[in-house]
Amino acid sequence: MNFLIAPNAFKGTIEADEAAEIIAGAILNKIPGANVELCPIADGGDGTCFLLGKALELQQVFEWTLDPLGRPVEGFYFLDKANKTAYLDVSTVSGIKSLKSHEKNAWITGSYGTGELILKSIEKGAGHIILGLGGSATVDLGLGILRGLGFLFLDEKGREIPVFSEGFISKIKFIQSPIPKPKVRFTCLCDVNNHFFGEAGAIPVFGPQKGLPQSDFGKFEDACAEVLGLLAKKSGQDIPDRESFGAAGGIAFGLSFFFPLEIKMGAKWFFDKVGMESKVRSCDIVMTGEGRYDNQSASGKGSFELLQLAKTHGKKTVLITSGDWGKDVGFDKVITLPDLDFGFAHFQETAKKNLWRAISDSGFF
Repeated sequence: MNFLIAPNAFKGTIEADEAAEIIAGAILNKIPGANVELCPIADGGDGTCFLLGKALELQQVFEWTLDPLGRPVEGFYFLDKANKTAYLDVSTVSGIKSLKSHEKNAWITGSYGTGELILKSIEKGAGHIILGLGGSATVDLGLGILRGLGFLFLDEKGREIPVFSEGFISKIKFIQSPIPKPKVRFTCLCDVNNHFFGEAGAIPVFGPQKGLPQSDFGKFEDACAEVLGLLAKKSGQDIPDRESFGAAGGIAFGLSFFFPLEIKMGAKWFFDKVGMESKVRSCDIVMTGEGRYDNQSASGKGSFELLQLAKTHGKKTVLITSGDWGKDVGFDKVITLPDLDFGFAHFQETAKKNLWRAISDSGFF
């Protein structure tokens, strides 16, 4: 029996690569002679470029930079020297997972640390940046990244505004471009198609989880609109809002004024890079999973895209998830995880034990 073990991250509890190891271990405990191939997946969300870098066996380069609040943190990117390409996730150093609840504040947090990592990769020869947009802590329109690449943001008196200062985005009146501007292009990977503005935009949908109270929505949107006008004036081009500009607080929106940029839905792009179709053809059973399969999963999420690929090749599929959304969507078997008490200090260890137990007790093997 040949198993393809390809889970997404179980968000907030188990990373995708660790989940794959646990699933494979539970299967081999039940069927010692089984053949298992591990290929943890991502769809543009948190950790996408980390998994790509590992799967493609690229050089991992570690660098010190700053987190979303300006504190020192060690980050990394993956360098493909042959193709002059760097892979990195916004979440590595500018991610919301690095902040405690009381530290989340969209008026302060920024993506400057990610900009520094990008600049260091350019100095190592990268001319193409694959940027995973998932899991960001900011709604800064990529201004932090631009600052890391040498752009300056000035107040009404022409003074530089320090990054990570309270109300940074609302104080900007002038923008200076670096000379020369870095020569680089971006491919941004994401798992959402929200515009930046609108009822389903970045501010009302993602703002609250990044520390923006509803009472500030209007003021923050006005500040963003003013900055976008300044970006358009400085770059000499007017770029309209579009699908996926709402991902990661508008990072792709801001970068697109100054650099060639394309946006890709992460799952299909990831599958192509790691040769997922070939892996599916070679297996008997595809096992995937995510923390909670829900009504958004059919909008380009990894587990759903893997299900479609498996169906194309007539393979049996197993989904491991919590909640009830995974039932009756086409998987041959759904293994349901028990709900977690996130107030419990050791909930992550409990989640790992629950994953092993759910597979072992599923009756599928």
